[in-house]
Amino acid sequence: MTPCTRTTVLSLYMRVFRIARTWQAQSGCETETERKYILQEARSLFRQNQQLTDQESIKRCVEECEARIEIGLHYRNPYPRATYLPPLGLATQKGRRLRAQQRLRKQAKPIYLQSHDET
Repeated sequence: MTPCTRTTVLSLYMRVFRIARTWQAQSGCETETERKYILQEARSLFRQNQQLTDQESIKRCVEECEARIEIGLHYRNPYPRATYLPPLGLATQKGRRLRAQQRLRKQAKPIYLQSHDET
């Protein structure tokens, strides 16, 4: 990891913790639960991606984190937004099978959900 990338990742990590510290839920009574969720999610995702060395994958993770921060702050909701793409719901061309559908679903996944497994 280059020093510039390291600085970017650490500043992003600290930004998430500052947001969690000052987070206020819309309902008021869920504030502490949402703060804990933000901290837990940040810790788990940063630890999960701690071993990355490829600059391109690090860049994708940074973009995902920034997108999730902006969406969370805009909608005042720390939880990831759901995607509404039904299983095998993508249009198929002749001869495409399940593997092609899975690849298309992975490509159709928004950037802010790249680190989450499909449910």
